[in-house]
Amino acid sequence: MKKRLIGGVVATAILIPVAAFAASGVIDMPTRTPMTTEQVKVDEVGKSTLEKLYLAYPETKSFEIIDASNVQGDVSKGKNVTNMKQTSIVLQEKGGTGKKITLHTNGITDEIEHVIQENWEPKEKSLITLSDQQIKAKVSDLIDKMYGNVETYEVAIEQMENPNQKTWMLNYTNEMFEEPVFQVFVQDNTISLTKIVGIPTADTPSNIKVEGLFSRNGKPDYTADNFLNDEKLFALLKMSPTELKQELAKGKTVVEIAASKNVSKQQVIDVIAETQAKGQLQGDGVAITEKALKEMMKAIEPKVLPVIEHKTETEW
Repeated sequence: MKKRLIGGVVATAILIPVAAFAASGVIDMPTRTPMTTEQVKVDEVGKSTLEKLYLAYPETKSFEIIDASNVQGDVSKGKNVTNMKQTSIVLQEKGGTGKKITLHTNGITDEIEHVIQENWEPKEKSLITLSDQQIKAKVSDLIDKMYGNVETYEVAIEQMENPNQKTWMLNYTNEMFEEPVFQVFVQDNTISLTKIVGIPTADTPSNIKVEGLFSRNGKPDYTADNFLNDEKLFALLKMSPTELKQELAKGKTVVEIAASKNVSKQQVIDVIAETQAKGQLQGDGVAITEKALKEMMKAIEPKVLPVIEHKTETEW
């Protein structure tokens, strides 16, 4: 288990009690634009976020939206620059003193990346008074309701060295990924959850078997790495990841390599789109039905084409 903090990009003007740990490496932050309740309800990302929340916690339908905003722009982190688009919504029980929940949604992937639950336990028996197993159960319930399939993860919990305030860190891991899928901090009566896998960053995705399959504009194309590191694609082409990289380095496209193996362009598109669609649906906590899968695959297909038709700029 890697005990280090996983640095997701958290860019918000709304107070994040614990997730601020993850923002320490951010140098330049774009400006947030406030949103009214009416704007949230007609905004595509806002509507989608609320629908997911209401499905997970029906009681929140009666909550009030007490704050909302969106942000779009370039975020500097070290030498890397990442384009960011995020919508944030804060809801609270009517009266302003009860349960509160904050959601930060990626406006590009439509995925809820951060969830913060506050005051969901009685003050006289707050989270920090519970045992490790009880804390783990509360966090796992949140993950299961918001994302589903919590039983597929291993969880490790530890109390952090924080002399000012008791803080627990929980990492949810799956053998498919090198990094934790979820990293969670529990402090006071607050659960701050960050979904690590699936968040676009300037770093190489954690599922990569072979890096730098080809370059674009003189830089490694990590989207291509993410799309093409697909076990079903390797099986379809009857090639190992290394062999595919070697062929791409000779200036061939994936489509041309597939043709030499009597595999059609559509077969390649279907394999990659299906893997990406399943991952997206699972990440969103949506049931993978035939209809949902087909709709998601159709949305992803246009993103696959530029990857499989690209000729690398790296000389072999």
